[in-house]
Amino acid sequence: MADLLGQRLVESTFGKGRRGKKAPVGAPAHDDLVRRQFTASGPNQVWLSDLTEHPTREGKLYLCAIKDVWSNRIVGYSIADRMESAIAVAALDSAMARRAATGQPVTGCLLHTDRGSQFRARKIQQALSRHRMIGSMGQVGSAGDNAAMESFFSLLQKNVLNRQAWTTRDELRIAIVTWIERTYHRRRRQDRLGRLTPIEYETLLQAAHAA
Repeated sequence: MADLLGQRLVESTFGKGRRGKKAPVGAPAHDDLVRRQFTASGPNQVWLSDLTEHPTREGKLYLCAIKDVWSNRIVGYSIADRMESAIAVAALDSAMARRAATGQPVTGCLLHTDRGSQFRARKIQQALSRHRMIGSMGQVGSAGDNAAMESFFSLLQKNVLNRQAWTTRDELRIAIVTWIERTYHRRRRQDRLGRLTPIEYETLLQAAHAA
């Protein structure tokens, strides 16, 4: 099993990718290991990640979020004033810290993203290797390859980002965090989770597993 995991890590990290003639040299793109199958039988098997941006009068604010497809919980996120690779690394570190606090293993988890430069940066690839996670990437220009993550951002757009004109980055930052932690995680019931919230779903299934 260890040999197989090591082989998948090597294949995923050093898979071949394409780039245009004028594109900057970056880490090779990963193969698409999810193939639009946004399901998992347990926590920390498949995570999805993507970035979004929204204007304020001070300038744009950027969000990178990571979702566990098992429970639809946003296990990690980072909010910044610039869209650089550091925002993706910070989101992954946030997810690792949150899952580590519960004692849940993350080794072998897939992190599925698009092929944006933030996710192809050396720092995020090094973080995946350090945590013994496996990278996966959808095809260029194919939004459906990460549709389950896009659905979360659509909800965020409707319920937070487009509700008003935002004056400051801090004002929008607080609104995003409040909606994720209080509304999305604890109040919004989801059909796919049996009309439970992500927090309720994880709590009940983990309690049943322990019993």
